Amino acid sequence: MKHFSILILAIAIIAGAGASFAQETSRLGGLVIETPWARASIGTNRPAAAYMTIRNEGTEGDALLAVSTPMSGKAEVHTTSMKDGVMSMGPAGPVEIPAGSNVLLAPGGLHIMMMKLKKALIKGRTVEITLSFKRSGKITVTAPIYGPGATRPE
Repeated sequence: MKHFSILILAIAIIAGAGASFAQETSRLGGLVIETPWARASIGTNRPAAAYMTIRNEGTEGDALLAVSTPMSGKAEVHTTSMKDGVMSMGPAGPVEIPAGSNVLLAPGGLHIMMMKLKKALIKGRTVEITLSFKRSGKITVTAPIYGPGATRPE
């Protein structure tokens, strides 16, 4: 019976750990923020990135104007572009989200760049990210942190 109790406790611990990484969906007016996630950083000297999908189920367009997180001194939505075989990243500016469409923030495209990290983003933990929209206001989402080389939520 003792071994059975230990097994049940181990399963409960594992299930509890997995529950913290359940994919989050948040709503703000007509906006739906799905599957936020981030990559672990390499210390605090290099930036970290976060990703998600933002769907606009409303009847009016909106725009993502700014992002912030307590983990970094500066956060921006960046875009990735390729010119003459050289990849570069830079601020995207406001990201329009027309009614009835979605915007994908994913590796190799639009993404949230967290710079001037105050603490390292560590695999297995989470990071809070506040999104500021033109029409809908602000919402804070919690993104699980995966490995530094993750290409999608694990």
